[in-house]
Amino acid sequence: MELNSSQVTVMLPVRDLARARDFYERALALPAGEERLDGKVVYLCGGCEVALFPKPEGTKAEHTAISFRVDDIRAAIAELESRGVIFTDYDLPGFKTVGHVCVLGSEKAAWFNDPEGNILCLHEDIPPATA
Repeated sequence: MELNSSQVTVMLPVRDLARARDFYERALALPAGEERLDGKVVYLCGGCEVALFPKPEGTKAEHTAISFRVDDIRAAIAELESRGVIFTDYDLPGFKTVGHVCVLGSEKAAWFNDPEGNILCLHEDIPPATA
């Protein structure tokens, strides 16, 4: 068994599957998810799967559940905002967003929540400086 070559599925609990599907398919523009017999809805996304599964009590995420790598974070933010996505801004010691973006060493990142409270992120790699 080699886990490094295994398909990865990110599991996200949702209270309201219809509301979550609307967000992932309309706001994030993921292709329609595949409904599974156990009640999950699975999306193919960048070689991985994202599975929404019903959980009536929901969840309280305190960390980023998914981060989508993008080539141009500002353009991606603008596109998602045009579909109603609301980004979270932070102003903490050593951790501040400007225009929704925080620079974290080798990447830029911006965070938003899905309607179920899962924390999602966009990140753009910053090319290493050349000598």
